[in-house]
Amino acid sequence: MATDNTSTAASGYVQPEVDVRALTEVLDGGYAEIRDLVRTNLVRHASVLEEADELDVDAFRERVRDLVVEMAATGQTGMGFPSEYGGGGDIGASIAAFETLAFGDLSVLVKVGVQFGLFGGAILQLGTGRHHDAYLPDLITGQLMGCFAMTETGHGSNVQALGTLAKYDPVGREFVITTPGDQASKDYIGNAARHAELAVVFAQLEVGGKSEGVHAFVVPIRAGAEVAPGVRIEDDGRKMGLNGVDNGRIRFDGVRVPREALLNRFADVTTEGVYESPIENPDRRFFTMLGTLVQGRVSVGGAGVNAAKVALAIATKYAVRRRQFAATPDAEEQLLLDYGLHQRRLLPLLARTYALHFAQDVVRTQLHEVFSGIEDDAHARRRLESRAAGTKALATWHATRVVQECREACGGAGYLAVNRFAALKADSDIFTTFEGDNHVLLQLVAKGLLTHYASEFEDLDQLGTVRYVTSLAVETVIEKTSAHKLLERVRDLLPGGDEWDQEAGLLDSEYQLAMLRYREEHMLAGVARRLKRGIDQKRSPGAVFSQVQDHVIAVARAHVERLVLEAFVDKVRALPASGNKVALGLLCDLFALSTIEADRAWFMEHGRLTVQRSKAISREVNDLCRKVRPLAVDLVDAWGIPSEMLRAPDLVG
Repeated sequence: MATDNTSTAASGYVQPEVDVRALTEVLDGGYAEIRDLVRTNLVRHASVLEEADELDVDAFRERVRDLVVEMAATGQTGMGFPSEYGGGGDIGASIAAFETLAFGDLSVLVKVGVQFGLFGGAILQLGTGRHHDAYLPDLITGQLMGCFAMTETGHGSNVQALGTLAKYDPVGREFVITTPGDQASKDYIGNAARHAELAVVFAQLEVGGKSEGVHAFVVPIRAGAEVAPGVRIEDDGRKMGLNGVDNGRIRFDGVRVPREALLNRFADVTTEGVYESPIENPDRRFFTMLGTLVQGRVSVGGAGVNAAKVALAIATKYAVRRRQFAATPDAEEQLLLDYGLHQRRLLPLLARTYALHFAQDVVRTQLHEVFSGIEDDAHARRRLESRAAGTKALATWHATRVVQECREACGGAGYLAVNRFAALKADSDIFTTFEGDNHVLLQLVAKGLLTHYASEFEDLDQLGTVRYVTSLAVETVIEKTSAHKLLERVRDLLPGGDEWDQEAGLLDSEYQLAMLRYREEHMLAGVARRLKRGIDQKRSPGAVFSQVQDHVIAVARAHVERLVLEAFVDKVRALPASGNKVALGLLCDLFALSTIEADRAWFMEHGRLTVQRSKAISREVNDLCRKVRPLAVDLVDAWGIPSEMLRAPDLVG
């Protein structure tokens, strides 16, 4: 292969050998067995990739449903449920299975997510024994299909303001579920249009004329094939993608359900009509309830990373087969991946995908520890919610970017449906908005940073956050962040004293981490100062927050990128010496420096990059791309994507 290793050879660099199988074991971690089960099931049902193009919408929906039930019979979809109900009793394994399923058709993935993650997760996490006994055994097998009816036409992210009503009738000992207007229709609800028999409905609970906030109820919406009395269901119709999932709109006209239909882990209503809850504060009760559903965000983030892997595997394999133009008149045309620009397009994305993979490992582990009771306290839950929100946002934006870049990198061939980019693009695009709009999620991350997940965290809306932050000194806000005393730490670790950012080696992970930590801390202090300045000027908290929203999103992104780099650095450091460790070290450096390079304007504006050092970083990124180039195919093969899932014979060979 024609690769330019002149500069690397002169520096004494020796190209590492990648042990693909051993690297796959590192990536699969402790969940190799469940991931291999999912890979086996994906290959067994690989025909669904063609059927997505060939079948009409109704037939494809039925095919996806049947496939989900067949996969459930193998145990792969029930890993997160208690073993006494037929599940696997392992939350971490359930996330690993879902992530791996994202190598295949994404309608199947989302149908699994709706049935077992959202509907099943709500029954498990918000219900009690009576609900578990009644629903979990059949739910886990897929014999009982359900949906998760939270989002409304007029309210998506603002769940506290949902319009659906649930009034308690003490005479009939029933709740009466009503949709008061079109804006309160449950909308875009997966499984609703065709297959769900039950819905977990989120509604404003009213007891004795008093509103008690949003609670969840199990409501029958079908009896057999017939829509239940008082329920109206419309099909949302064809969508941009995911047409194997039957999204629908639901309205309730005074539908009566028994008192036991309330999912009552956090609140209950007595037969006489007395509202009871172990959590007195209504805001804290609401956020505690929502916090139990964080599994969905963790799942979608992991699915985004794996969808990106499929696109990158296809584009990388194509780039070492396809030739274009000759360097000299008498030479053979060059391979695409030997061009510096093509390396620049794909290889930093490859490095970022690995980085996000290891960041996903961290958030999955945190989820498992919290929900298994290993580390289950209020602070751990808040940290999990924030990290899940941030990782989901960065991972799904990354997936959207990667699919587009890889499609372009495959030219006209990438535009053919057989090569999967059409489906990946159409089906994964919604990942940036469902399970929380990414911009809203990053505001949640910033709120956690600004308040340091204080005991007041759950009670604070945007205005409350502003008031809380402005009640503290700016120095207090910074002291409470995880990046505190950054400069003191940097001076201890790196040469150069106050000139640490000019003296340290670019490939020193402590330098790379220090740069991202500095950016985060500086941005956070800036947000706090702007908030305080606005309040000092007697402006309304709402207006103040609105004006700093761009800064809020920037600090949240900076925070999550720092967490992602820390996860990657920690992983590389923990590996024994080997070619794989060297290869991952190259990717880690490439991720870190390309991240700094992408935001070099900020670092230069804030005195942390000279012009010369900025240029040196770009040269180093180019050099790292040259070093990664001979390893690229092995690095994408290590993801363990079944060849049947690439479905691109003309591209990958």
